[in-house]
Amino acid sequence: MDSRLIQRAVLVYLTASELLVGVWATFFPRSFYDDFPGVGRVWVAVDGPFNEHLVRDVGQLSLALAVIGLAAALTMHVAIVRAAGVALLVNGVPHLVYHLRHLDKYSIGDKVGNVVSLSLLVVLPAIVLALSGRDCLSQTPLRDRHNGQRSTFEGSEHERST
Repeated sequence: MDSRLIQRAVLVYLTASELLVGVWATFFPRSFYDDFPGVGRVWVAVDGPFNEHLVRDVGQLSLALAVIGLAAALTMHVAIVRAAGVALLVNGVPHLVYHLRHLDKYSIGDKVGNVVSLSLLVVLPAIVLALSGRDCLSQTPLRDRHNGQRSTFEGSEHERST
């Protein structure tokens, strides 16, 4: 399977995930606190008192991550893809570590759900970084068609095909 297709699919999934959390926490912070992740489960409220400011901050961070994820998925420009992967890891790794250290608040099912869902938010960006790094190493510098300058990274699909 094409590594760029895998990267794009992963980025779309991660973008959708961040968008869901972002919209919910930013615009409906009390509901996010009381009801996340939904389907009768409660993962946020068990971890301390409601703080609207912090819940909205989480939502806004998630929206920002969704923006970089969407830009990466749409352009597939190596630098943007790699920046998105790093940004998602910078958020995902400490988030996972925190929850691994505080699983005592959850039932067995919720422990599994937390660990699996948060591990995906580390593993999937790492896959994007690994694949985009491999793509980057296999690229040869291109000459800019407009001014003859060397370009370190490939551009859009259109640039590569012309």
